[in-house]
Amino acid sequence: MDNLLPNHIEEEDEVPKKYYYSMGEVCEMFEVAPSLIRYWHNEFPEIRPLKNKKGNRLFRPQDVETIKLIYHLLKERGFTIQGAKDYLKGQRKIPKGDFEVLESLKKIRIQLQELKDQLK
Repeated sequence: MDNLLPNHIEEEDEVPKKYYYSMGEVCEMFEVAPSLIRYWHNEFPEIRPLKNKKGNRLFRPQDVETIKLIYHLLKERGFTIQGAKDYLKGQRKIPKGDFEVLESLKKIRIQLQELKDQLK
């Protein structure tokens, strides 16, 4: 699984492999409010969670991957909603190798910051 999680999610906190994730689990993964996930669900047709009998959204792993990409585009790269929509519609997704490079760079940044803090 590509590890394009927000900076605050470490490798050991990687998304557990499940068939479905509740709204609460998805919100916890990204440290965002349920209203934001609902908004993204309404704005991005690529997010297609199932709904149970109660109407609760059940996110599949591919939905979580899409949310990771949207989170990356909006929160980390500074895209607008329309820019992220255009990016996804144009199927110009970041290649898998680029995700891995980004995650490696994030880990290196964390390690360097820890070293810098130890030198203080």
